[in-house]
Amino acid sequence: MTGVTSVYTVGGIQAIAAMTLGTETIPAVYKIFGPGNQYVTAAKQKALKHGTAIDMPAGPSELLVIADSACNADFVAADLLSQAEHGSDSQVMILSDDNEVIDKVMKSLERQLPLLPRRLIAASALGHSKAILMKTLDECIDLSNCYAPEHLIIATDNPARLIGKVTNAGSVFLGHFSCESAGDYATGTNHTLPTNGNARSYSGVSLDSFVKKITFQEITSGGLGLIGNEIIKMAETEGLTAHAKAISVRLKQGRNG
Repeated sequence: MTGVTSVYTVGGIQAIAAMTLGTETIPAVYKIFGPGNQYVTAAKQKALKHGTAIDMPAGPSELLVIADSACNADFVAADLLSQAEHGSDSQVMILSDDNEVIDKVMKSLERQLPLLPRRLIAASALGHSKAILMKTLDECIDLSNCYAPEHLIIATDNPARLIGKVTNAGSVFLGHFSCESAGDYATGTNHTLPTNGNARSYSGVSLDSFVKKITFQEITSGGLGLIGNEIIKMAETEGLTAHAKAISVRLKQGRNG
């Protein structure tokens, strides 16, 4: 139905290498999509040097939560752990304008962490994660925009008020029931998203990521007559005489009929 004709059950940096260079069984591809750990991300960036396009640098996983006094601390803690369990190199952050919120979330983390099968991985990620008290929610947004998180949860009383202030984030989850896990599995947004601050310049994967654009242009003799002299001036200013000549010979032909 989708047009997919081949599936290869491979992964890791060796899969990136195979798709970049081609093997006896796996053909080289034009573009590689998808997230991975720090090694897969490094391999994808290496693929660029061999002429294979990639979607973006995507991995390891990140989550930043902005929470105020209206949040549910257990919800926030569960969201933080959901990303921390991805890998020891993941990072999660909570920003709040209320110190009591941070205290409640930290206590909930202590209760929930021991119950996880991947608790050692999550604990390692929490070791280099942050909880930061800010003066206002606007300051929280400012810091979030500097950090440019892969996932941003706005767990506040009125998240809609802050939407217009978000400038750098991979995917944003609004309100107390919009958990990141739903974005991974069910709500329809692609969860291949820029990490490590790359949300400042990259968007997440979308249908547009699979579209290649080609431009076409056609100039008539009369149209070239309107803009030709200006093109010649710019080309000559750059010292590109042949560029100017390509215009002047056509203008001369046009004047001669």
